[in-house]
Amino acid sequence: VQLQASGGGLVQAGDSLRLSCAASKDLPVGWFRQTPGKEREFVSAISRNGISADYSGAVKGRFTILKDNAKNTVYLQMNSLKPEDTAVYYCATRGSYRSPGYVYRSRQLYEYWGQGTLVTVSS
Repeated sequence: VQLQASGGGLVQAGDSLRLSCAASKDLPVGWFRQTPGKEREFVSAISRNGISADYSGAVKGRFTILKDNAKNTVYLQMNSLKPEDTAVYYCATRGSYRSPGYVYRSRQLYEYWGQGTLVTVSS
């Protein structure tokens, strides 16, 4: 399974940005982020059928995850960005799933990872 993440960039606080994750297969997808010296942390995830989603407390209400099943692409719409959102963002997936509506939150449950895209939010 291959993943291609894109859409990162440099923005100012309060701006919006949309990340994309193109997958080679129709599978559940999660977004994680990492800053130097810290562990990779959960941001958001969506089920294979695109109906169920989950968010970390840090981004809930500001970020929205969407899945285009026809394109096998997952988007992370990030609004009201803050400097603390600065990180390398990774999308991930796994080769199997419990049910089409199941959402995977734990980093350890993901098997395949994209290359990461850098998001920098200036104050």
